[in-house]
Amino acid sequence: MWLRRLAPLAVVVVVAAGCVSTNSSSGDDSDLHGKTVNVIGTWGGDEQTAFLKMVEPWEKQTGAKVKYTGTRDINTVLTTGVASGVLPDLAGLPGPGQLAEYAKAGKLKPLDNVLDIKTYQSETAPALAQLGKSDGKVYGVFIKAAVKGLIWYNTKVHDYGANPPKTWTDLMSQASANQGAAKDVWCLGVESGASSGWPGTDWIEDLVLRTAGPQVYTNWYEGKVKWTDPAIKKAFQMYVTDVVGKSYGGGKNAVATNFGNAGDPMFANPPGCELLHQASFITTFSQFKSHTAGTDYNFFPFPDIDPQYAGAVEGAGDLFGMFHDTPAAKSLMKYLVTADAQDIWVKIGGALSANEDAIDYPDEVSKQSAAILAHAKSFVFDASDSMPTAMNDAFWSAMVALTNGSKTVDQVLSDLDRAQKDAYTS
Repeated sequence: MWLRRLAPLAVVVVVAAGCVSTNSSSGDDSDLHGKTVNVIGTWGGDEQTAFLKMVEPWEKQTGAKVKYTGTRDINTVLTTGVASGVLPDLAGLPGPGQLAEYAKAGKLKPLDNVLDIKTYQSETAPALAQLGKSDGKVYGVFIKAAVKGLIWYNTKVHDYGANPPKTWTDLMSQASANQGAAKDVWCLGVESGASSGWPGTDWIEDLVLRTAGPQVYTNWYEGKVKWTDPAIKKAFQMYVTDVVGKSYGGGKNAVATNFGNAGDPMFANPPGCELLHQASFITTFSQFKSHTAGTDYNFFPFPDIDPQYAGAVEGAGDLFGMFHDTPAAKSLMKYLVTADAQDIWVKIGGALSANEDAIDYPDEVSKQSAAILAHAKSFVFDASDSMPTAMNDAFWSAMVALTNGSKTVDQVLSDLDRAQKDAYTS
């Protein structure tokens, strides 16, 4: 449903320049003075700071205020809110799957009369614009995006820049040959509070995409392929053998390690691990912040596994929706889709913009990330984020159990098959 082919996908990033255009707000902004927009999102720490800086120009122009609440348990908060009716004005949505659920429930407000749709669609990468739709109407917009499946490395351990692995076999061979003093191949951390397990789901998604292809990947997250299907099982087996089995501290350590800190051992002396699989936003976390992109660390794209699916790319982003269509909420939503607004976060780092009018990047690593999206032969959105909430939650939990060794591949896949029967019919 949410798979879109790009030819090419122009997702680029802009460094904010001088002033921020303020003619993007709807209505008479003088009417908004003293108003408050309640926003819930998943961001904390530096990400929360970046979002608040992003909305500052809008606050100064309108006289309205953004009251932001961050939570890692956004699924539960919004699912409970949809049932009770107690919802924020705007919220970061878990993904396109949940967007469709909330729209069908009549809780999300369509944005077709809020945004200048013609302008929005002309400025936004087509794949991301489409992902914000349900039943032909726009219900969500991406205020930033990310490339998933990047393999990060410490250039001081080994610089893969001249000869990045092109295939999975090549990756495993080079990793072994270039491991040096590193204790293990993979840095791995899947802890994320109430969202623990999602970094493991990203691994499975990349492996399914490159072993079974975009169509099976799409059918899988739409609930049309069982988890016990051999095509899906193969990805889980590869994760256990080639990733968890070669990870720093083993699976139990990975479950206890927050995803943002998972790459820290890569910078230790001697290094604990050689490679980290994580999205483009990881550069704003932990040890990455105190090291220089392109000099101390870099990345290469997730290598191909089956040649017939070469060039496939997985991405994700922060999808925003509106539950209360107040004048202030509509004004803020219209502002958030602009390049001027998104550039503020981009300049801080760790974010790509979906706005095609963007023209510059904060560093070479960001340029490389955007180039991967721009040249993708096929693009898929994060599968777990596209699944119904119950399926997504079960997938996260399953990855914790699989990673720490409390359940086998067969056990978690059977559990997920049972969860699938209910998740797509409720």
